[in-house]
Amino acid sequence: MTRLENYLSEQEKKIQETLGNEQALLATSGGVDSSVCAALISKAVPGQLVCVFVDHGFMRMDEPNQIEEMFSNWKVKFIRVNAQDRFLIKLAGVSDPEKKRKIIGEEFIHIFEEEANKLGKIPYLAQGTIYPDIIESSGKHGVVKSHHNVGGLPERLDFKGIIEPLANLYKPQVRDLGRLLGLPDNMVDRQPFPGPGLAIRIMGEITREKLNIVKKADAIARQELDRLPNGDRPNQYFAVLTDTYTVGVKNETRTYDPVVAIRAVNTADFMKCEYTPLPHDVLGRMARRIAGEIEGVSRVVYDITDKPPGTLEWE
Repeated sequence: MTRLENYLSEQEKKIQETLGNEQALLATSGGVDSSVCAALISKAVPGQLVCVFVDHGFMRMDEPNQIEEMFSNWKVKFIRVNAQDRFLIKLAGVSDPEKKRKIIGEEFIHIFEEEANKLGKIPYLAQGTIYPDIIESSGKHGVVKSHHNVGGLPERLDFKGIIEPLANLYKPQVRDLGRLLGLPDNMVDRQPFPGPGLAIRIMGEITREKLNIVKKADAIARQELDRLPNGDRPNQYFAVLTDTYTVGVKNETRTYDPVVAIRAVNTADFMKCEYTPLPHDVLGRMARRIAGEIEGVSRVVYDITDKPPGTLEWE
């Protein structure tokens, strides 16, 4: 038996001992971590997992519908909560990235508690927390950033306990565990996506207009980079809407709109990463499309900062 198989067996037993015949409510995003977490718990205690997907409005273009379709084939109870307006109201006027993360994290938990009560009081909360989340949220040199599933939890939770079966694993190990559980490659190889979603890829206050811009820019960036051969494709790539405005010219008219930044990195474990030296023709094509096809964008820049000293996300 391999080390990962041993880990899987140990976690299954731990989950069975913790839950008994009771149910668990999983904060699912459709990402690698929460999907592998769902598969593991479902294997350990079939029929006892309820997956709640909170559509906060900060997902990538068309992603909420794709997530719902993916989970429709699973033997779990899947609940989609449409809460876009609720999150935008909570975040109105908020620009500080740590405040954004904590507000979103607390609102997530409040919604989970509400759903649990509707379902007849589900006692346990399951989360796809992985080891880098814990390190960055409680590092000895201070918090790098709060994660919605560790740093943003309110002090008082209306749950008997929390189940985090992936908390000792790094991202590559989580992917390998997903394969061991029989999940398809297109799920386990999915790019990481932060719990707060595009809310932390928008600098400054979040508005519907900014959300529409960053969704379109991100879709174009992913379309162009997805065209690269697998061996040349970065490990993670996305667009950021900055709060820096510059003068531009469109249709012979002066504009003054925000700058979009593209981030693409290579990494082994997401604790450290190096920027990807993309070909100039690819960068040029992305810039022309984003600035030319999206109303409200003045220009495009490329982030060439490694982690450290930068973080993978901008906020």
